[in-house]
Amino acid sequence: MKKAIYFITLLAIFSLSNTSYAQPLAGGRAFTLAVCDINTAWAWGYNSYGQLGNRSKIDSNVPVSVNALTGITDVSCGDRHSLALRNDGTIWAWGSNDNGALGNGTDTNSSVPVVISSLTGITGIDGGRYHSIALRNDSTVWAWGFNGEGALGNGSYVSSNVPVPITSLSGVIAVSAGTNFSVALKKDGTVWTWGFNGDGELGNGTNIKSNVPVPVSSLTGIIAISAGYFHCLALKNDGTVWVWGFNANGQLGNGNYADLNVPVALTTLSGITSVAGGRSHSLALKNNGTVWSWGSNNSGQLGDGTGISVNHPIQVSILTDVSVIAAGEAHSLARKNDGTAWAWGSNLNGELGNGNNTSSKVPLQVGGLCPVLKINEITEQVSVSVFPNPSKGQFTLILSKDKGTVEIYNMLGGKVYRSEIKNQKSEINLSNQPKGMYLISFYEGQKMRTEKIVIQ
Repeated sequence: MKKAIYFITLLAIFSLSNTSYAQPLAGGRAFTLAVCDINTAWAWGYNSYGQLGNRSKIDSNVPVSVNALTGITDVSCGDRHSLALRNDGTIWAWGSNDNGALGNGTDTNSSVPVVISSLTGITGIDGGRYHSIALRNDSTVWAWGFNGEGALGNGSYVSSNVPVPITSLSGVIAVSAGTNFSVALKKDGTVWTWGFNGDGELGNGTNIKSNVPVPVSSLTGIIAISAGYFHCLALKNDGTVWVWGFNANGQLGNGNYADLNVPVALTTLSGITSVAGGRSHSLALKNNGTVWSWGSNNSGQLGDGTGISVNHPIQVSILTDVSVIAAGEAHSLARKNDGTAWAWGSNLNGELGNGNNTSSKVPLQVGGLCPVLKINEITEQVSVSVFPNPSKGQFTLILSKDKGTVEIYNMLGGKVYRSEIKNQKSEINLSNQPKGMYLISFYEGQKMRTEKIVIQ
């Protein structure tokens, strides 16, 4: 429900790195999270449940630092709870804990981050309205929180305050969560959904809920996904956007207001690199750095200066050179290539972060915030080289230090190699592995880097 997933290649969306392809902006119910370029988390807006993570329950219309969190690479907002991913693969959560949305084994709210101790090796997170979801580096999916509609995907309708595995799902490379439903993207470009389906959110041609993953109908070649509150968006490898689900406010952008339980393409959009679903509106980022929006505009969340809702894509005013987009309940967010954060739409709780509580129909710069983390930015990069690449299975590694750990995964998420490296120059023999693409991850303490290698 949070954020755009800005991926263009298979390698990008499969990233096993806890720091690569981070998503540094997220919008929730009248509050916002961001990751600064020094890998700290900041928050602003609605705070009645402690979702800003600063030891208070007082709203803030300027960014405040999330308490004692460092090494953060990714953030996500639920309805009233927050999630952050650290570069050590752990998840931290705070805010409302109704139905166990924080995943720490209790149902107690927290105004400071608490660790989900049962999960490690996490590479992706997302907060749904009342549940949460995570992707692990073995391509498995874990979920926790409210499960009355089957959003946890584990074959039951029993809520859980600790993460539970979705055992019927494997080979996943991205996840997203909406209102009581969840979405996963597999490495083969197919999309799988589970949970609530009253408006066609599952995209499988029915309106029947499911507590186990089901495939979205006739959808292939997908490279990114985003769940809104009651609708879904998917980005195809040809730059087209596909949509399904609830459409009473035109959030599907296909020119009408009828719900859809199967995906349709937005024929008026092309060259798209990222998508984001809010409550009743949607966003898309084009490859020329412009942002496009559609759906409800009652709070100015479409950013075109009018406040008039539309059922087709229109361009957001002012903004160019954008690299990241995200959608909240009734506000929108963008990061420009210069590191500045911009927001527009509802501001009743200060969710625009510009020092007042006046809503805006055009983008405004967020005040008092350090530069926002770039996509694929690692502030403490591991220096490494791999050659020859491609090869027939014999690779030479040159590391920046004389010790570290190397792990190699195939594109199904299976680990095929692991070694403790004790020399700056090391040899790896993968000649027993099938031809194809692999991902090799290098660890130096808490730092990490992932590269693509190819066996010919």
